[in-house]
Order: sequence, then C-alpha cells, then structure tokens
Amino acid sequence: MIKPNNRYIAKIIIGGLFTLVVILGILSFVAPPSLFPDPANGFLVMRSMEMGGKFNMMVTPDQDDFSKNTSEFLTWWSPGQYLVPYAFKLLFSVNSGQASALTVLLCQLLGLAGFYVFFKKVGFTPFIAALSMLFIACQQFFVVPYVFYNGGEILSFAFTGWFLYGCVAFKGASWQMLLFILLSGWVGFFCKSSTMWVYAAGLLFMWIRLSSATALTGWIKNGIWIAIPAIVAMGTIYVFFLSKGQNPASASAGLKLTLKTFAFPLASPLLSGFSIDDISHGLIYHTGKAIFNDWQATVILILLAISSLWLVRGILKKIPDQNYRLLMIIFYTASFIFFSYVYLMQKAISYEARHFRVIGLLVIPGAIYLFSQLKSPYRHLLCIVWAGIAFTSIFYLVKGYLYNKNKSAHGVSGIAQQTIDQTALNKVIAIDQRVRNATFVFVNKELGLEIQHNRTLGLEPIGEDLKIDMNDYQYDGHAGPLYIILPDNYAGPKEKFLLKSFPNYKGWYGSMLSDKYVMYEAP
Repeated sequence: MIKPNNRYIAKIIIGGLFTLVVILGILSFVAPPSLFPDPANGFLVMRSMEMGGKFNMMVTPDQDDFSKNTSEFLTWWSPGQYLVPYAFKLLFSVNSGQASALTVLLCQLLGLAGFYVFFKKVGFTPFIAALSMLFIACQQFFVVPYVFYNGGEILSFAFTGWFLYGCVAFKGASWQMLLFILLSGWVGFFCKSSTMWVYAAGLLFMWIRLSSATALTGWIKNGIWIAIPAIVAMGTIYVFFLSKGQNPASASAGLKLTLKTFAFPLASPLLSGFSIDDISHGLIYHTGKAIFNDWQATVILILLAISSLWLVRGILKKIPDQNYRLLMIIFYTASFIFFSYVYLMQKAISYEARHFRVIGLLVIPGAIYLFSQLKSPYRHLLCIVWAGIAFTSIFYLVKGYLYNKNKSAHGVSGIAQQTIDQTALNKVIAIDQRVRNATFVFVNKELGLEIQHNRTLGLEPIGEDLKIDMNDYQYDGHAGPLYIILPDNYAGPKEKFLLKSFPNYKGWYGSMLSDKYVMYEAP
C-alpha cells in the first residue's frame, strides 16, 4: 500500500527531478536540439526581424515578381515560440540553438513546479503529487524538447499548471481575480494559440465553482466578473493578432463524419497521459513510420476510448476532492465537444495527442491515486506500464541527443540540422559569406536559418506520390544568383519540376555538395 504522507520521499523525488532537468538543460545547451516544423517557421520570422523586418512578419520572395519581397503577418502560430528564445539571444548573446535550450530549461522547471503545487492544491498529498511529477518526467513528450525544440508545446507546459492553480486558488470575485483572468488570456495565447480552449474551460470551472453555492444573482455576478476580463483579453488578441491573417481554426475542408472524430477525443486520457500516441508514432497522424495500418489503428482507438472512459469514471468515484473532480469533468467534456467539432469540420488541426496534453496531465495524479487503492496485481500492472513508458522515453532521448550531437550538421544558428550533412552545410555557408543579392532555396525551411547575408526561400517538400500544387511553387521574375539545395533522392521528376518553377532562370549548373546533397545554381 502506498504511504501517501511520506513528505521526505516526496522532497527527494522533486529535488532529483529538478536536478535532472538542470543537467539535461546543460547538456542541451552544449548540444542544442533540432527544430520541429512549426517553431521553424517562428524562427524564420525571428530571422526576418533580426535582419530589419517588422514584428512577426514572415518575409519571403514574391511569387509574382521574384526581384521583390512579400511580407505576411504570421498568425498561424503564436509568437512565444520564437520570442522567448529571441529574448535569451538578446540578453546573453547566444545563438538560436542555445537560446532554444535555455527556453526548454526554463519551461521544464516552471512546468514541474506549477503542476506540483497545483496537484497539492486539488487535494493530493505531496507524495502522490511527487510521484505524478516523476510519471510526467518519464513521458516521451517531456524528453522530446531535448531532441526537437517544439516551441508552443513546451511553453504551454510551463503555463498550464500555474493557470490551473490560479483557477482553484480564488475564493471569490476580486480585482486580483480579474487581473489573473486578463493576464492568463494574454500569456496563454502568447505561449500557444490552442491554449485558448484550456483558458475557456478553466474560466467555466471558476464560474461554476464560485457560483455553485449561491443564488441566481451570484451566478450572474460571478459571470460578469469573469466575462469582462476574458472578453478584453480575447478581444485584444483578435484585434492585434488573429485578425491579421489565417489560423488553424479559420480553415475548414467541410463536414466529414468518421468514427475517429469522436473516438480520438474520448481516448485522449490514455493517448496523451500514457504516451500511447507518441510511442506508436501517431495512431492517426503519423510522426514517423506507421506501426499500425488504418483498421488496426481504428480498433486500438476504440479500445482506448472505452478504457479512458473507464479510467475517468474510476477516478471520479475514488477522488474525494470536489475541485479536482469538477476540473476533470469540465476539461474532459470541453475537449470532447471542441475537438469533435474541429475534426467534424476538418479544421487544420491534426489528430495528435499533444493537442490534449492537459487532459493527460490532469489524469495522471488521479490514475496513480486510483491504482494505489486497488489490489497488488493492478498496482504491479501500473508499475510495468510505467517502466515501459520510461524505457521508450530514455531510448528516444539518448538516441536523439547523440544523433544531434554527433551526426547532425551545425552551422551559424547552432540548431542541429538533421536534413543536411556537415560537408554540404559548410559549402552553403561559405557561398553565403562570399556572394550577395542571391537567393537560397531549400525544401527544408529550417536550413534558411543558416543564411546570414542573402534571401532564403523554403518550399514544401515533395512527397513520393508527386502530388503537387503548381501554384505553390511557381516564381516569376529574376533577382540575382539562385541556388537550389536538394537531397539526392530528388533526382528525376522532383528535381526537374523545381528547376522549371523558376522560368526566368536559365543555364542551370549542378554540383555535388556532398555524397547526398546536390546544388543547382543559375546566374
């Protein structure tokens, strides 16, 4: 039987975790992570700003006149993913890779501290809260930022625990609560735009919790206190940011009803709280080589949805704290309604467990407490699952870190570049230092971060099915030397198509940058 009041062991666990995070932060600073595609776009905006561009503007060559540039206000992703590293660059004169490592270190420490105090606030003992933090640290999502900087994901982790703590802490309407709601809206969006559904669910929880023991007038009064700062926060976000362009929620491919539309949100406690979606490389949206085919993934998803409902039901029956139970009900219900609608309307939001991260984090302490109340075989089962998750996470971390440190290419940005080798990157950087008024074209956008003196153009990679929208690749006009850097597997139709995408450039000359990368240049 777990001894839930063992504060001494809890202190050892928390102290060990914070020490481990600091050590990993130092190692990551020495050998910075690579970049996921979303923050890569943010870092390119940071590059544009460093070269004199306006705030949050993505500057790229104009498709209609290649001699000119076009600027776009980046609303698809929130700005925190690059502004926090940018602040570290300005404060400490480090490169982008080191700045991303410092961002990860800060956010991991804030996230662990925030969820620890939150778990204790909703009735869990320090020991259960500490075990929950250890379980979180064993998850694959926790170690991913040391291999791939994931921008908004890690910033959201730093924010969410403290936000949930604030939602529970206030006992009544006050100016402090008003300020908390206002600032939480701004900070949450700054960290990650999709945090807004978490923000809305948290405010709904506050309203119900503060009003449940009052008459109708109390519900109205508390609703006004909560609504006013929330409207101000969301209104300013829309006027000064979202209204300037598109975002994932604004694009829709039309109505499409499938089994996964509802099963995926229902399965979110296990998909996100036990790293199942990460370990399987994505059941629906594959982030690596698919382990399961479509029908296998569907069957697994249905089983996970049923198991998740059983788990949540068991937690709600066993956990005595009313605030935690209400949070679970509201957040699980809100996520189901919101994401079922998003998937039903085919919004540009993928079937990935990372979008449900808060559900998994909420479930973890409840699941640990629940299994601690069951018989030994069930507790042993949890330990076995825990060990399996930890093993896959450690393997992912060690393999990814060593690859970034020893095999990835490294240039002026400090970012571990996994899509090019060192020989090829050195030659590209040498050309950039030698020529001016040139444009470098990559099919991996993050490589543009290594160009300091010339323009860059990042094109979407061409898949093996060769499904191409010609309008996305056509660039008319001429503007100085053009260099197209391609991996050798683009030889053939892909290569020919890209060369034809710049019709005003003639006399192409190809040269091998290395055994696996080729460069085409035209004057």
